[in-house]
Amino acid sequence: MSMDENRRQVEELLGDTLGGELYQIVMSNPRDREKIEKVKIRPVMLKGSLLFQETAYVGSQVFHRNLEKGEAAERAVEYIAEDFKQCEIETAAERATVLVSKRGKINIKRKKICQEKGIDMAHNRVKSYILEEGRPVPFLVDLGVQTEEGRIVRAKYDKFKQINRFLEFIEDILPTLPKEKTLHIIDFGCGKSYLTFAVYYFLKELRGLDIRITGLDLKQDVIRRCNRLAEKYGYEGLRFLHGDISTYEGEEESQGQPKADMVITLHACDTATDYALAKAVEWGAEVILSVPCCQHEVNRQINCEELMPVLKYGLLKERMSALITDAVRANVLEENGYEVQILEFIDMEHTPKNILIRGIKRGEKRAREKKPVKGMTDFLHIETTLQKLLQ
Repeated sequence: MSMDENRRQVEELLGDTLGGELYQIVMSNPRDREKIEKVKIRPVMLKGSLLFQETAYVGSQVFHRNLEKGEAAERAVEYIAEDFKQCEIETAAERATVLVSKRGKINIKRKKICQEKGIDMAHNRVKSYILEEGRPVPFLVDLGVQTEEGRIVRAKYDKFKQINRFLEFIEDILPTLPKEKTLHIIDFGCGKSYLTFAVYYFLKELRGLDIRITGLDLKQDVIRRCNRLAEKYGYEGLRFLHGDISTYEGEEESQGQPKADMVITLHACDTATDYALAKAVEWGAEVILSVPCCQHEVNRQINCEELMPVLKYGLLKERMSALITDAVRANVLEENGYEVQILEFIDMEHTPKNILIRGIKRGEKRAREKKPVKGMTDFLHIETTLQKLLQ
């Protein structure tokens, strides 16, 4: 079969499926793994118009663009013909699989779905999340994210996506956590605890794990409300405490077990993140998930003549200081035996503070003879709180 015939087959398939009844198109198994790893195309309603959102996964980064129907079809054909060996197309009525052989031959299999699934694009979403739209979750209703019917409140849709994105990170690290005991998770700076409740619900209610979660925050009224909600839902393993991260000592270790198996710190301001990370390391936490915020410490200290062409601009200095702060944190965690990734938490369009530091405990502390981080911080005339705490 000629290449033109291959393309014609794919174009016909997309013509049948690319419309209001499309659920999603997923292209995977890339021919060149140095490029895009996976692409998803799904319909979205924007200002009353049907568009198709392309989501491309490149390493730890995710890129989005919205396309007209013709553009989406053209892009999909190009991806199948040039970049990927496999494509799954799912609609409300059928599922189609496109396989591309080493010689470029395309094989298409189509299967009808007996029970059609409804496609809801009302809130610019058709993706299947861990917490599903349309299925009411008590804490999401009480926190104002869902209606009692399970619909997502429009003003809270970004929060809903953020919650599900974070649960994906939790799902990824589950194999690394111990299974033979009760898992203890501490959420430093839990605030209104959207994510704290979500983690408990996901791990306890959906996964059936034996867990207990402690949320810590400085706001007493928030802590009281969260405890009332936890009691209302019967979440016996979830409790909230009033306290400061820097002075919190955790619970006593029992039978040699660490004080926390996982430490979460989301938007703990400035050096509060450093105190949380230091305690996680000292307690021997298996997993650390941190979304830093308001990194002012380095901004106040940084002084480097060679970088003055950048540092003389306040906005650039602020952003550079934030990136350097998180780079230091990541490297210090690595020096203390963690495998560290810097990941995008939510889309950059929502906030520039979208970095998540994920650390998984792997082994002994690294030798410190070369001190690469110390060399950089000396050059910049800075010393972070995390460095001081873990010296």
